[in-house]
Parts: sequence; C-alpha cells; structure tokens
Amino acid sequence: MKFVISTQELNALISQIQNVVALKPTIPILSSFLIEAANDELILTATDLTVGVRCYTEAKILEEGATTLPAKRLSQLIRELTTVNVEISSNTNEVTTLVAGTSRFKLNGMNKNDFPSLPDLTNTHSFQIKQSVLKDLLYRTSFAVSKEDNRYVLTGVLMQIAQGQLIFVGTDGKRLARTITAVHTPPEFSSQSIIPLKAVDEILKNLTEEGEAKISIMSDKIAVEMNQTRILTKLLSGDYPDINRVVPDQADKIMSLHREELMALLRQVSLFTVDHHHSVRFTFMDGELKLTANTMEIGEGHVGMPVNYHGVKLEIAFNPGFFLDILRHCKEETVTLGLIDAYNPGLLTDGQHTGPLHQASPLFVIMPMRLSED
Repeated sequence: MKFVISTQELNALISQIQNVVALKPTIPILSSFLIEAANDELILTATDLTVGVRCYTEAKILEEGATTLPAKRLSQLIRELTTVNVEISSNTNEVTTLVAGTSRFKLNGMNKNDFPSLPDLTNTHSFQIKQSVLKDLLYRTSFAVSKEDNRYVLTGVLMQIAQGQLIFVGTDGKRLARTITAVHTPPEFSSQSIIPLKAVDEILKNLTEEGEAKISIMSDKIAVEMNQTRILTKLLSGDYPDINRVVPDQADKIMSLHREELMALLRQVSLFTVDHHHSVRFTFMDGELKLTANTMEIGEGHVGMPVNYHGVKLEIAFNPGFFLDILRHCKEETVTLGLIDAYNPGLLTDGQHTGPLHQASPLFVIMPMRLSED
C-alpha cells in the first residue's frame, strides 16, 4: 500500500473516527485504525465492536492495499506534522513508513485480516432524511437519555417508525424528550430501535445542515450514511417503557413563558439549592410566576416574571437543572408550558402551540418534585 494525501485532510478524517476507538479494548486490534487504499480512494475505519465508523476520501493512490495502525499514536503524529502532504506506505511485514518533507517515521501495525469487518447493508430496509432534520431530532432528544447503567434501555435514544412517522425519544425516568417527523417509508412498515448514546453522539458530530442522510435498519443494528461517512451501531436490547403512559393528555393550564427570561431567573434561584434538595418552587398566580428556593445551608432566593396565567393559585416544584436543560434545547423566543396540578408531569414545547400539547413536537415532559412544607 502506498498513497499521498493532504496532511490537513488526513487529520480531519482521523478526527471523525478517533472517538470510536476503545479506550480499554477487549482485543488489541480495536485500538487501531483500519486503513484501506483502493480505486483512488482512502478509507479509514474504527470500531469498538458496538459502534463502527468508516470514512471515505479521495487520495493519490500509488499502490493499493490495506493495513492497521495504532490509532492514538497515528492521530498524535499527524496532528504534529507541519508539511502540506504526507506519503504513507506499508510493507508485507505490517511496517508503515510515513514521509513528511525531510521527516521519516515508521509505525508497526497489525494484520488487516484481524480487524473486525463491518456488516453488509445490501438487504436492509433504508430511507432518506434531510441531515438538518435528523440533526434537530437527535439534538432535542439525546440530552434526556440516562447516564446511569442501572436502567440499560434508557441509556439510548428510542427510534420508532410507524404509519409514515419517525419518532425519537430520550428519557432517564425523570424527564422525557420526544420529536416526530414524517418519513417516506411504506405505510405498513414499522420498527423500534434503541440507539446507544455513543452512536448518537457520533451521528450528531458528522451531520451537517446540507444534503441527505440514509438510514438503514437491521434487526439488531442500524447504519447512518452521510458526507462520505458511514456510522454503524449495534442496538440496545430490551423493552423500552410505554411513553404514552408517561405523557398526560389533559394539561388544562396552558401558558407562554419568555424563554431567555425564565432561564436567567432559574439560574439565579438555583444558586440557593443544594444537591440533596435540588428543587425550585413554581408559584403561578394571576398574571405572575414566582420562583422560590431556600435551604438551611445557603439561604433563600425569590424571583418573579409576568405570565399569561389566570386562575387559582397553583404551586409545583421542579428540578431547576432539568428545566434549564429543556429550555436550552428550545430555540424560539417563548415556550408553551402545560400543567395539571402539583403531582402530574409538566409539558413543554418550543414556541407558541395552539393544538393539544401532548401532540406537539418537540415535546418535553418533566416530572414534578415533592413540595417542601416551608
């Protein structure tokens, strides 16, 4: 194998796949990149046996072939090179020579046949979606995924396809985020997949605002292809909770809130909470919302803002960190909040919403906390 490539381009290619490399691999070759040169194209692959990423780019191929190289060492070396181009060649003993100007380096690799092969995608169900749409759907749901392994299925994003709709859901049991869009699939086709968060992060990193992405679905894996990059991941196994039982469909107290103002007030008042009592009281009165937090260790904070609420006084407590997370993943000037009482989840959506709130997309659900008796 022998090829010449722009150092900058190779560095960009490596940065696309290096996060997938296992930190403590179960087999040594997983700490390496697979490098293939063929048909005027350079292909780099990395996998940890759960998530695999393959990137393609044009290169000046002088001799076709393939090898593997230690990922960390190669990425550090390429990052330090100052020449415009680098020439890379490997021999039959898996020794690769890198020539950059007057500098010359040799890296020992492993046999390419030991590198795990990524599955073939020829017999899969696939569909196209705009990259900008997919990026928005995943961005608005993946933040709510559980970071704790004790509820394994909640450590991934649920992807459902049913009746021409594509639905993404992320939840950790205390808050939930759901997005819905139309998708061009046969009306009778349906599927349910739980995508690991690591794979979702890699997909988000590679999506742009232009062009389309292709999603291919298998029984235990999915692949996403965009911008000369293919990300393939095993799916999490298990039964995802029935989200329809979590989302209240009768939120009768609906109000609009100025997003930036509410975020500023929540940041202020949350300074008066502590980890074991991370709760802010929301008090809705005629035309006004008051936010209150007090703890023995710190003191108390009281802030307020106007709101289009008209009715009996309503008090409910929320985790301010979770509420802020939701507001950060909204984009409009206002959000719409729907409540029932102090004991049922709150519903939020981005912008003004006139229809039934439980049908909105994006939809955010946040569980209330116990009201303290102060």
